[in-house]
Amino acid sequence: MPSESSFDVVSRIDSQELENALNQARREIANRFDFKNSKTSIENDATSITVVSDDEMKMRNVVDIIESKAVRRGIDIKAFDIGALEPAAGGTVRRVIKLRSGIPKDRAKALMERIKGLKLKVNAQYQDEQIRVSGKSKDDLQKVIAALKAMDFELPLQFVNYR
Repeated sequence: MPSESSFDVVSRIDSQELENALNQARREIANRFDFKNSKTSIENDATSITVVSDDEMKMRNVVDIIESKAVRRGIDIKAFDIGALEPAAGGTVRRVIKLRSGIPKDRAKALMERIKGLKLKVNAQYQDEQIRVSGKSKDDLQKVIAALKAMDFELPLQFVNYR
């Protein structure tokens, strides 16, 4: 049995769940009366979602639909960095929603300070856009998880590889 236990703090989005949420949003938009004959579309890639719609009001509705479908599929909307409204071709408007994935080094420092501030016998290391927390006591590790869950952080956090 290992003498030290550890877990990783990560920030990632389940790409299959995101794809399912966007497909549900596309279906709802296709079936809604207020979107009949509109030029509304939702396109996505690995790092962003691009929404095109007729006007600002429809754009707001589309973003609300995407957020509600994402929440139902278990995706935290903190992972969405919603960009500004910009004009697009054909009298439409566009909004790019960037997907936040990984913990940047500057934001990881705040998390590591929070972990050190708990005064528990654990070690936190930043590696490859995630934080590995290790310690001898599993109870201490669970206290760290509870403290990080209670913290209102600007990124969605998941706790993986608990061993």
